[in-house]
Amino acid sequence: MPYEWTTAPDATPQQMRLWPHQSLPPRGFAAFILITFVLILIPILSMLGTILLWALLPFVLLAVGGMYLALQRNFRARQIEEILTLDETHARLRRKGPDGSVKEWACNRHWIRLEKYEKGGPVPHYVTLRGEGREVEIGAFLSEEERIALFDDLTRALFR
Repeated sequence: MPYEWTTAPDATPQQMRLWPHQSLPPRGFAAFILITFVLILIPILSMLGTILLWALLPFVLLAVGGMYLALQRNFRARQIEEILTLDETHARLRRKGPDGSVKEWACNRHWIRLEKYEKGGPVPHYVTLRGEGREVEIGAFLSEEERIALFDDLTRALFR
């Protein structure tokens, strides 16, 4: 599950770290690009020694380069991290975006309202924290099942 409590559930302060699922590790990325390049070259091998090879080769390189750039951009877009810290009196949420920007939210733990929108949010089972006049999302990048489990974990942690 792409979130974990980095401290024990009974420790003070409690800290939860959330991150998007990383389905393609760096070795898998390299293997995918290499396999794609090799599979595209197989039909081109029959054209060795002809002028047609030189006409098609730029398009092959452009296709592989485009795939590489698209996967790199997707990897950078998944560099999101949220850290929720719960101490005896306060809750703090710190979100680092893919562009490096940091957003922070803090609230007195007594006044926090945890909400889950079954429908009507940007994603099903949208989880938010409300307090200090603001409502912030948490774990919007998680899958539907993971957001349901996150809501249950946060309910136990916040209101025990």
